[in-house]
Amino acid sequence: MKRELANVKALVFDIFGTVVDWRGSVIAEGIAWGNAKNLNVDWVAFADRWRLGYKPAMDKVRKGEIPWTRLDDLHRMILEELLIEFKIEGLTEEEKVSWTHVWRRLKPWPDSVEGLSRIKKKYLIAPLSNGNIALMASLARSAGFSWDAILGAELVRHYKPDREVYVSAYYYLDLKPEEVMMCAAHVYDLQAARGKGLRTGFIYRPDEYGNGPVGVPDKAKPRDFDVVSSSIIDLAQQMGA
Repeated sequence: MKRELANVKALVFDIFGTVVDWRGSVIAEGIAWGNAKNLNVDWVAFADRWRLGYKPAMDKVRKGEIPWTRLDDLHRMILEELLIEFKIEGLTEEEKVSWTHVWRRLKPWPDSVEGLSRIKKKYLIAPLSNGNIALMASLARSAGFSWDAILGAELVRHYKPDREVYVSAYYYLDLKPEEVMMCAAHVYDLQAARGKGLRTGFIYRPDEYGNGPVGVPDKAKPRDFDVVSSSIIDLAQQMGA
């Protein structure tokens, strides 16, 4: 482990794309749901369109166009638009709620549970996500994550990359900024965290977007961040866990 990281006491994680496979999970549930309901829907396009609505919805909150709204509720707003766009009709309220909560059932990347378990033996671990607390708690139970705390946007009513989210990480853990490492597959997230004094750990997720329209996976060189890793297991090894 790098000498300058010896004082790190906690690792906090971006979740969607970094720890869990949002795209593959939504597509898989869509196919199963569509078969059960006899729906002829392009679930790959559906998943991508849902994710493409994510940032614009958060920006409405960030700009004050709508009041603070939890991510579960933003997902529901986007879903209502998608149901019209993909001509899905006749769903009950219970079915809409269940489908909104697909984001609470996302599957972890193959290395995530083992990697987090190793890191937890040496460090405090917590999500630092735009996902609300109920979403993060449900996802932890579904995926098998064992967090020491749940941090993130809902506690400060700001979405990343707003400064308040990163400041809250060390504030709530009662640590100094340099004692907390932000871990993510997204360069913008890590740059914002570094700007608030946090250490940074990059995790490469080449399959997050599946060559779809949502984006291309970020890459990083060894010196771009404090740690550059190929998986959470690799991150654990580099952090001496």
